[in-house]
Amino acid sequence: MAITDDLRKTLTDPTPLYFAAGTADLAVQQAKKVPALLEQLRAEAPSRIEAVRNTDPKAVQEKVSVQAKEAQATVQAKVTEVLGTFDADLKKLGESAQDLALRSVGVAAEYAVKAREAYEKVAEHGEQTVKTWRGEAAEEINEIAVAVEPDPEPKAAKPAEAKPTPVAAAAPAAKKSGPRKPVAKKATPPAK
Repeated sequence: MAITDDLRKTLTDPTPLYFAAGTADLAVQQAKKVPALLEQLRAEAPSRIEAVRNTDPKAVQEKVSVQAKEAQATVQAKVTEVLGTFDADLKKLGESAQDLALRSVGVAAEYAVKAREAYEKVAEHGEQTVKTWRGEAAEEINEIAVAVEPDPEPKAAKPAEAKPTPVAAAAPAAKKSGPRKPVAKKATPPAK
């Protein structure tokens, strides 16, 4: 029973779908920024290309070689420092390894928590997006239905006697959420 309950819960949980909807909505929001970035690049490109054409290759090579020498000196100094302070005591080395392993586990757990929070945040955004999409769709359906089929009853009718319009009946059905049950098909008897 526990396995079927777990499967039922997994298959009916809308969170992954909300996550997908939230991701899609965030992607659309980011995609809207692309034209402005392209325009900025188009405006800056000629000056950058001209700056690259005007640079002297020998000056660039000298600058890179100086930076490489500085980096090599820094690395050598750090290696010498680490080896100079390295304690040969096996006990301290073991404690350091154990401490490093515990820190790694802590960092991994922290990242797992952050990932779960980010997942839930995007799923929540997706849920709001889906609600917005559903609300807009229901409003559009109501507007179309009212435009196509105006209220045939006079406005003086009492509210208790008024029949619900097809629009009012359709609106709650549009907002209904949750898993749908499959419609049972009638079995046809075999031909003799």
